[in-house]
Amino acid sequence: LAGTVPEEPRCTVERADASLTYPLFLQRFAFSRPVILGGVTDNSAFRALCSREKLLAAFGPFSVRLSTANTYSYRKGERGGRALPWGCRFPRSSFAHPCIPAVDVPFQEYVEHLLKPQDPARLGSDTLYFFGDNNFTEWGPLFQHYVPPPFRIPGTSPAYSFGIAGGCGMRTFGVGSGRDWGLSQHQAPTPSAGSGSGVPFHWHGPGFSEVIFGRKRWFLYPPDKTPHFHPNETTLAWLQHTYPTLPPAQRPLECTLRPGEVLYFPDRWWHATLNLDTSVFISTFLG
Repeated sequence: LAGTVPEEPRCTVERADASLTYPLFLQRFAFSRPVILGGVTDNSAFRALCSREKLLAAFGPFSVRLSTANTYSYRKGERGGRALPWGCRFPRSSFAHPCIPAVDVPFQEYVEHLLKPQDPARLGSDTLYFFGDNNFTEWGPLFQHYVPPPFRIPGTSPAYSFGIAGGCGMRTFGVGSGRDWGLSQHQAPTPSAGSGSGVPFHWHGPGFSEVIFGRKRWFLYPPDKTPHFHPNETTLAWLQHTYPTLPPAQRPLECTLRPGEVLYFPDRWWHATLNLDTSVFISTFLG
C-alpha cells in the first residue's frame, strides 16, 4: 500500500449554507460552477439506517451489481435508443468503448470480502466497487428515508445512485460493531496508511452527491478544460503520479466532503473521486 492519502491543503470549491435561496442557486451555480452545500438537509435518520450492521441485516443476501473503477464504467443505460444488456456501460460522449462486463455478488460478500483499500498497482478495469445499478424494488424502501437537496434544474428529474467503497482508513469490523464503517461521526479524521478507492475523471449531466459516512475527496475541471489522465488509471495513481507535476494554474478545483455535506456539480463538468475512508454515499442525478 502507498502510505497516506491526505485531504487537500485548501478546499477550492465554494461553499454555501442553508441561507442560499433557490433563485440564487440558479443564478450563481446551477449552470456555471460547483458548490458545497452545508445544512440544507437533515439526513440523520437515513444515516442511522446506513450503518454496516443495519445494511447487512436488511440487504445482506440481495445481489448487487459492481462497477469497474474506470472512466468507461460510470454511465449505464441506453445508446442510440437501444437498451444495453446489464453489464454494458459507457460514457455519454467523452469516450467510445465496448461493453465492459459487470459482476453480481451478494451484498454481504461485497462488504465482508471485497470492500478493501485500493491497490495502487491495480488498473481501474480490475477494481470493483458498488455504486448505482441499485435494484429499486429491493433498495427503494431505504431511499424513501433520504432527504434530497432542495434544488432542481428546470426540466430535469432526479434519480438516486447509492454506493459504498473502501478507503485509506478502512478497518475490519464484526457485523455488530461497524456502526459507522470505522470512523466516528465526531472523531477527528487523520490520514492513515493505505490507499483510497475512487472513480477517475469522467463527466455526465448535473447532480448532487452527499457523503453519509466517511470522507470523499473530489477533483473537478470545467467542461472546457479536459484533465490529463488515462481512463483506466485509478484516481489514486493519478494523484500520486500526475497531480504533483501540475502547475498551480492547471490544478483542479478540489475539496473533501464529510458527512452531511452535499456537492453540486453542473452539467459536463469533469470530476474524479477518492475515498479517504470507507465511505457510504448517495448521488442525485438530474436527467
